[in-house]
Amino acid sequence: MNINNQDHYKKRCDFPVGFPPQHQNRQPGLEYPMIPQPMSECCKARPKLADKVALITGGDSGIGRSIAYDFVKEGAKVAIVYLDEDRDAHETAVKIRQLGGECILLKGDLKNSDFVKDCVDKTVHCFGQLDILVNNHAFQFIQRSILDISQQQLEFIFQNNVFSFFSLIRCSLPYMKKGSSIINTTSVTAYEGNKDLIDYSATKGAIVALTRSLSLSLAEQGIRVNAVAPGPIWTPLIPASYSAEEVQSFGVKTSQVPMMRAGQPCEVSPCYVFLASEDSSYMTGQVLHPNGGTIVGS
Repeated sequence: MNINNQDHYKKRCDFPVGFPPQHQNRQPGLEYPMIPQPMSECCKARPKLADKVALITGGDSGIGRSIAYDFVKEGAKVAIVYLDEDRDAHETAVKIRQLGGECILLKGDLKNSDFVKDCVDKTVHCFGQLDILVNNHAFQFIQRSILDISQQQLEFIFQNNVFSFFSLIRCSLPYMKKGSSIINTTSVTAYEGNKDLIDYSATKGAIVALTRSLSLSLAEQGIRVNAVAPGPIWTPLIPASYSAEEVQSFGVKTSQVPMMRAGQPCEVSPCYVFLASEDSSYMTGQVLHPNGGTIVGS
């Protein structure tokens, strides 16, 4: 292979590993004599997710719905998993079809490992492949003290918010190949904590660790694993969790977010498009933070 053949890399979307010995006696250096030359244009499809199939959990509403819309606009076919929110799910499916996209709806409880396997099997049966897994579903219950978190609630939260992620990944991996992407939804609470969401925050911290560890495990297979950690976002989870008075001030206090407002799902979903596409081909084990300006550790 001719290492000077830049077109080779563009056509195959391959990236060189290692470089021949070379040195320049000047700073900051010149590009034209470099072998091979740096790739200023990568092989990226337009639309970004053309011919891709994505399975999106919690895709009936909120962030999941917005992810589904953006994925479809970028050429992907989507399978949407939801619990029991039939009206929201069907409205999402109608909009996807209006956008010219294809989708299937999968209703059930992801704490059930048999249902998880059924979701993956039906997605592959319908669309013939699975390229992108978005683990996005979650529950949260406000408790003012750790003493109020029952063992039943603790097990429920971890089974839904963490264990089901493991089940979905295990069932999906046999169908994924080089270039596939897994994206997990964590939260700003994994970094800042939340005094009223101790168990929820703990699950989101576990998801960060899962993302980082799994990315190391799958790097050699060419499967990227990343996460998104939203701040306060206006989704159905908010009125389902907080009192009417707390909802009224949700996201508007400087103590909650520097931008002094809650975000919208459409301000978060582009992160998932980026992580699912070749635009993020050199990123794995990372977390994006659409959180309204809150500074957090990486």
